[in-house]
Amino acid sequence: MTNRWFTELSGALRAAGVPEEQITRTADELRGHLAESGTAPEEEFGPAARFAASLGGLAPAPGEPDETAEHWTWTADLFNDRRMLAVHGDQGWEVEQLDSLGRFVCRRAPGAPLAWEYRREVIAGRRRAKLLAELDPEGWELCGEWLVYGYFKRPKAATTGPAGALGTVPATPDRRLFLSRRAKALLVVWALASGAAYLSLGLPGLAVLFALGGALSAVYTAKLETDRGKVAAARNAAAPE
Repeated sequence: MTNRWFTELSGALRAAGVPEEQITRTADELRGHLAESGTAPEEEFGPAARFAASLGGLAPAPGEPDETAEHWTWTADLFNDRRMLAVHGDQGWEVEQLDSLGRFVCRRAPGAPLAWEYRREVIAGRRRAKLLAELDPEGWELCGEWLVYGYFKRPKAATTGPAGALGTVPATPDRRLFLSRRAKALLVVWALASGAAYLSLGLPGLAVLFALGGALSAVYTAKLETDRGKVAAARNAAAPE
């Protein structure tokens, strides 16, 4: 029964022009979800043909041209990026990469695009290989890196079934910068410090201040996430089985 359902799904997606590589990836993600839930595919997702239709907006694999897709690039500070990724992921925006300025380069497939979910992890040093090995079986794909952070994505259809496809989508946002209140306050302090550094030391002092500020920001936010991870691990260890 399961094999027949996936055969019908693959055939319907193939008829809709979905690339073979993406059909295989989608089927693998859905099989992984079913293995965890212990349910039959038709019970979980409904008839294969109807479910395939709900995935009609599957975006092509990264790097493949798509003239009909919407494209949008935006950025947020490290205190606000995860919240904005969740908001924009629910609107069907898929992060293709982070550019050299740390901006999220996104696209949204036409028709009924998928909703996406994201997570940010510290992937510096030896932690990188271990984290990639842990997240890959869960369907998480590395979609960009910035400083010590890695950003991961996966379609919500892998965990929510048909609910992972959107019916209607909002217009492309006019904004490209999303700052938290904390970041705005820091910018004011930063502007004052930059002005003082320039007046006293000139351009070299300003360059040193920028480099130091970037390094401190990365270290501080990485420490916050590491501390949260330790607290969560301690809670899990103390929780009764």
